[in-house]
Amino acid sequence: MSTMKLAEHNKVQNLDPVTFEVLKNGFVNLVDQMAEQMLRTCYSFVIYNRDFSCALCDAEGNTVMQGTQDISVHVGTLHLTAKAVLEDFADDIHPGDVFLVNDPYRGGTHFSDVRVVLPVFHGEKLIALMQTNGHWADVGGSNPGSFDITAKEHFGEGLRIPPVRIYSKGQYLKDIVNIIIKNMRIPEERIGDLRSQVEAAKVGEKQLNEMIDKYGIDTVLLAFDEVQNYVERLMKAKIAALPKGEWETVDYIDMDPQLGDGLIPIRVKMTITDDEILYDLSGSHPYISCFLNAGFGSALSGTYAGTKTFFPDIPLNSGFYRVVKTYLPENTVVNAPSPVAVSGYCSGSFEKIMNACFELWSNIMPERAIACSFNLEYLLIGGYDKRQNGSEYFMWYDWMAGGHGGRIDRDGANTTSPVFGVGLSVQPCEGQERLSPVITTKHQIITDSAGPGKYRGGCGVEKGGILTDTNNTVMSYCCDRSRSITWGIKGGLPSIPQGAILNPNTEDEEFLGTIFSNVEVKKGDSFTRPSAGGGGLGDPLERDIHAVLEDVIDEYVSIERAKLDYGVIIYEIDRDIDAFEVDYEATLKEREYIRNNRCQWLEMDPHEVEGLYNAGVINQMDVVRRHGVIMDYKTNKVLPISTMQYREEMKKRSLVFWA
Repeated sequence: MSTMKLAEHNKVQNLDPVTFEVLKNGFVNLVDQMAEQMLRTCYSFVIYNRDFSCALCDAEGNTVMQGTQDISVHVGTLHLTAKAVLEDFADDIHPGDVFLVNDPYRGGTHFSDVRVVLPVFHGEKLIALMQTNGHWADVGGSNPGSFDITAKEHFGEGLRIPPVRIYSKGQYLKDIVNIIIKNMRIPEERIGDLRSQVEAAKVGEKQLNEMIDKYGIDTVLLAFDEVQNYVERLMKAKIAALPKGEWETVDYIDMDPQLGDGLIPIRVKMTITDDEILYDLSGSHPYISCFLNAGFGSALSGTYAGTKTFFPDIPLNSGFYRVVKTYLPENTVVNAPSPVAVSGYCSGSFEKIMNACFELWSNIMPERAIACSFNLEYLLIGGYDKRQNGSEYFMWYDWMAGGHGGRIDRDGANTTSPVFGVGLSVQPCEGQERLSPVITTKHQIITDSAGPGKYRGGCGVEKGGILTDTNNTVMSYCCDRSRSITWGIKGGLPSIPQGAILNPNTEDEEFLGTIFSNVEVKKGDSFTRPSAGGGGLGDPLERDIHAVLEDVIDEYVSIERAKLDYGVIIYEIDRDIDAFEVDYEATLKEREYIRNNRCQWLEMDPHEVEGLYNAGVINQMDVVRRHGVIMDYKTNKVLPISTMQYREEMKKRSLVFWA
């Protein structure tokens, strides 16, 4: 950045404080009003449950302001797609134009996140861009829901939309829109969502014009600059008070299907200078043979979102992006080029980057430390609904809540939306059942899913269902962390593996894992899958005994795991009246026993652990938490390379703190 521009960014604001605050908060309200319009008028259940975001950008595409419930991965990319529209159309942008884009190689996330960009003019001058981004439940491709694990290139993932004009000087270009939506499943939903997003952008345009009428064009445009400069100044002031230096860590994607055993590393190094935060993801793995790669935009957003979590009081706009800089090496899982498949980035690279940032910032700002959180997952079922006339296509498109990581002075949040987007709503089962021939059979907190720690992680959830009147139906799953299991920090322990099961508790039971596509299912087939809890923070043997007792009473922790994970011996007297008793003398002995043996347990031969597991001597939680062993639960065989990698990090995050 030139000296002149830097000086301009750092200048004292020219607006009086009252006008500045009114307009700054007015911009937030403007974006929130756009969001409210989308929520009230969208057609798809996915968007209705808040998988969408909006933004106000200036005439250069810079984000002026975000709303209050936007999805974290969207907010770091909307300025990039705004700039892509400006780059492609340059001087050929006119009042009444509207553009559409979903291209993940031009700053987008994945093809399902479809952005409407509406230019705003004052007279003949372009002054702003309104942007609405909704996750469309299907954008075509080889798989209902547009998540295809077998796709190595994006051609199987859905329709790629570069910046394209869909309104020209106020004239709706029906032929262009038809080409787009007719390549997608349930086109009437897609056109409904498109219209909703366009109208939401118009709400933003109307509100901005009302501000201009009240305060004047010069004042509003000055406020565009000053709210960005304000955020930049705030962030630099925060950085000035931080220690300077370098910190680094690694998180993992479960695997590359072509390579088999071996976790896929995403390495994050953070440097804090006098006035910048620099991320370097060099050393991250080359892009892999499935859709868990990230494009440039979504990986960049991972560093923004991971950082912003530790600065909740700072508004988010392009002033923030001036201070947080990221290097993403090309041809890697964090910067995959076209046409490499990237639709599963959200379950793959993105949240790994966020959780790695959490760990780094937990060392720098220990008063806000947080362990790893559960992994975002999508289960998709698509086919024909025979409850009507059998010709209606349906999309059952579901994500779950789960546990966030333990924190420095309290337990992690139970059953919360993923860090991918904490504004997401948990979809109501009643709405799903009305719209699709899938009945929910269970939706409950999983006892013992929370990663043990002095402050345990939040609990995860199990959700099961059964198909009713369906035809030509398939199931797909986008997830991770069946091998790179949600980890603890500062002595804390991991949670549980994630993964979906078809026809549980029957002769046809089959563990399908965390990534699969186009699995044929029929009427009467059932399924279930867990979300992990969060990782624990701090040594579980230091957890308050009465806190463990309360967890047992609340059924967050079983009596068995209270002993095995926390060394607390509890006897049930009468569960109906919450009557339990702690054996304090036995607890002291059990904690000493664990303390004397746990380092050796983490060194036990993995194949010996496999044998104990298959013989029923130990269970899955023992395999992970006591021995740090990673197994393939389709075959119940140990994965030696993955185990070596996972143990190495578990020793750094847990074992060294036990001493």
